[in-house]
Amino acid sequence: MTAAEGGNLLVLIATIVGLGVISQLLSARFRVPSVLFLIISGVAIGPEGLGLLTLDSFGESGLSTIVGLSVAIIVFEGAFHLKATKIKEAPSAVLRLTTVGAAIAFLGTAAAVRFFLEANWDIALLIGALLIATGPTVITPILKVVPVRDRVAATLETEGIVNDVTAAILAVVLFKAMTVRELTADIYLQLFAERLGTGLLVGVVVAAIVWAVLQYVDISPDDAPRNARLLTLAGAIVAFGTADYVFAEAGVAAAATAGLILGNANLPYEEEIEAFKGDVTLLVLSFVFITLAALLEFDQLFALGLGGVAVVVAVMLVLRPLLVFLSTRGDRFTFEETVFMSAVGPRGIIPASVATLFAIRLQTEAPPTNAAGADLLVGTVFLVILVTVVLEGGFARQIAEKLDVIPMRVLIIGGGRVGRSLAERLEARGENVVIIEADLATLEALRNEGFTARRGDGTDVDMLREAGAENAKTVVAATGDDDANLLVAQLAKSNFDVENVIARANNPSNASAFEDLGVQTISAAESTAWAIDNQIERPALSNWMSELGRSGDVQEIEITDDALVGERIVDIGDDLPNGVLIALVSRNGTSEVPTPDVELQRGDHITLIGRNEAVSEAIERYGKPV
Repeated sequence: MTAAEGGNLLVLIATIVGLGVISQLLSARFRVPSVLFLIISGVAIGPEGLGLLTLDSFGESGLSTIVGLSVAIIVFEGAFHLKATKIKEAPSAVLRLTTVGAAIAFLGTAAAVRFFLEANWDIALLIGALLIATGPTVITPILKVVPVRDRVAATLETEGIVNDVTAAILAVVLFKAMTVRELTADIYLQLFAERLGTGLLVGVVVAAIVWAVLQYVDISPDDAPRNARLLTLAGAIVAFGTADYVFAEAGVAAAATAGLILGNANLPYEEEIEAFKGDVTLLVLSFVFITLAALLEFDQLFALGLGGVAVVVAVMLVLRPLLVFLSTRGDRFTFEETVFMSAVGPRGIIPASVATLFAIRLQTEAPPTNAAGADLLVGTVFLVILVTVVLEGGFARQIAEKLDVIPMRVLIIGGGRVGRSLAERLEARGENVVIIEADLATLEALRNEGFTARRGDGTDVDMLREAGAENAKTVVAATGDDDANLLVAQLAKSNFDVENVIARANNPSNASAFEDLGVQTISAAESTAWAIDNQIERPALSNWMSELGRSGDVQEIEITDDALVGERIVDIGDDLPNGVLIALVSRNGTSEVPTPDVELQRGDHITLIGRNEAVSEAIERYGKPV
């Protein structure tokens, strides 16, 4: 390489990194997944745009090495963030998505490619294998701007990480079958087992070495955080490189295994490691996505014609919903959440990178008859990636808002009878509820019933932060210990500035201590007496209130719709959804049952009572929940 070529390459790399950073900033500004801006940037500087970046810019081997190391870091980082507690939040759904769901995606996509594009079965199966993967590279950026319930996020993240490994290894086995040809079923199984087994073994060994070094080697205190970060990053690359040297594509399994083990090993300086790896991964992700998008040739996409469109429609609108609905049945997902997961399955870096490398090998190493197969492979894979990322990734937040799956986060401290009953009611309304419980038996019972529960002490600041107190709208202290409830209330207000803090006072004489903090207090004795009194004097109302969250709902909203400002209650009665009544109007700190002549003002709080769906429709039409 000449000095001029080296200078041009340096400028090109700087341009790619700069565009990657800008894409991340635009993502944060417009709350759209960064992948969309990265693809646009890549196309802009590629052959279809300014022509600054081409396949020859890095050389074929250079590109292969860059993509391989980048995939190692990306997969390792995704697995590192996948905590065992998260996996337990939706175990049955994850297991089905990564087995039955993966099989449906594999065989269904292959059949669609075979039927609509008239491809040979070997190319069709190879494309089907690659498009199993959704992957953390596209799912994680979406979940950063679409804060769905923890159970939904854990399911999508785990599916992406596991299926990345499955897709990569399965694709390598099928590619080898294309080039060797004379393979039997037992050889297929052997090839798959070799790569998966090697990846698991290398990943475990590397993770054990990294853990041992961090635990037992005397590292200078001044340099410890930096050394921990560098050692963990080196572990990801070594695991990938070692396994990949033994068997091609075994490195993906090794990186994922090492990341999963180390992420759950309580490493020292774990927060510093996570922050450092997150920044490195963002740069690597930006670089790889921009580079691969720049290699996209529109002629390959246009050559697919209507057949290519049909494949995309089959993948997005038939196979994805089918596998999600089959895999999530029986779990505590709402219908809207299941639809959201069906609508958010963009394909990412593994299909793009592996398809590109396979295409290069088909064009240069395989018989000439495979050149057309290479174009079909790259064109189909990139078309699916492009459309799913743009539509499903770019509009993920709008889809979530339309389906109303971005809930209020509620932390409940204490998973006993009170906390469990409250969580059940809130989840029935679609809220994102996280329970913190110290007792292991209670914790397991909660998880077995499908609740999102974390083991820990709710009076510990780090535990509250880990459970999401920084983003919580409501914290409920519901333990049987008033001292613990008081401390939880203090921490929620002082450390996390939670908008709504509610505490259970088991001893009525302690209620004043909570109220002095400005905490909404529910006295257990008074609440029981109130409920009994209601059952005696107002049995119909009491029975209806017990059904709240199931068939009926009561919600307080703030008037934000100009059409209601200045209108009288009697004038808007006919416009309210059928089955909704305005029970209270609150203004300037006072509440009253409104007469027909009461005029509504901007900022008034009105309490709606009625059927679940009717109350939800009224909220969407007239205001926002308080």
